[in-house]
Amino acid sequence: MRGTIVKRGTIVKRLRAAGCVFAEEEAGLLAEAATTPDHLDALVEQRVSGLPLEHVLGWAEFCGLRIGVDTGVFVPRRRTEFLVREAARLLGESGSSGRAPVVVDLCCGSGAVGTALAALAGPVELHASDVDRAAVKCAVRNIVPLGGEVHEGDLYAPLPERLRGLVDVLAVNAPYVPSGEIGTMPQEARLHEPRVSLDGGEDGLRVQRLVAAGALQWLAPGGHLLIETSRRQAAQTADLFVRSGLTARVASSAELDATIVIGTPVPAVPS
Repeated sequence: MRGTIVKRGTIVKRLRAAGCVFAEEEAGLLAEAATTPDHLDALVEQRVSGLPLEHVLGWAEFCGLRIGVDTGVFVPRRRTEFLVREAARLLGESGSSGRAPVVVDLCCGSGAVGTALAALAGPVELHASDVDRAAVKCAVRNIVPLGGEVHEGDLYAPLPERLRGLVDVLAVNAPYVPSGEIGTMPQEARLHEPRVSLDGGEDGLRVQRLVAAGALQWLAPGGHLLIETSRRQAAQTADLFVRSGLTARVASSAELDATIVIGTPVPAVPS
């Protein structure tokens, strides 16, 4: 017992020296994941070398769930839980239409948003897509067991044509960091997550612009587009919605330091 305590203390010290703020909590998670003392040493070494904890463990906690996350795949952030909460609320308010609501997790990464939405607001017809092959493989393991489908390709391109005009919730955590600011991000993100999941182009809005422009073709009447953005960019994101024929409402959570824009198709004016 004392040997275990001493080893745990040594691990905490190593993690703390490597800059891990929650060293004691991380030590416990690593010990839980390890199958042997040698395995534990290997996990600690990976973490100390700078690999994100989620990649070391193989999962990330998100909306109270353990979402599988492979090495090299974008790690879901806690702030994105706000997008999930708002999407679940909208699904709950939409009432019954005689069919399961259609949910699309666009730029899905590991599929965390879609997985959490299915858990909170299911049953839903769930689809997810991402351009990154590693992310798609990861999302398949999270989403397919729930009865959902994962599609590989750029934004809307790989989605089944039959979904046009039927999507009730289009939930999007597209990259929105301006290209010139990638270098200022934490090392864990810069070095261990794919740039395609971080880089939003010169102004950070390149992918959001494409998402908003195509949304009307896919949303059902009364359907909702939700995009995570930053507080600084929220007004610009909202403007993209309006220019694309959507209403736009900015919502934020001080608790999660999260900002999203929510829109729905503007009803046609009777002639």
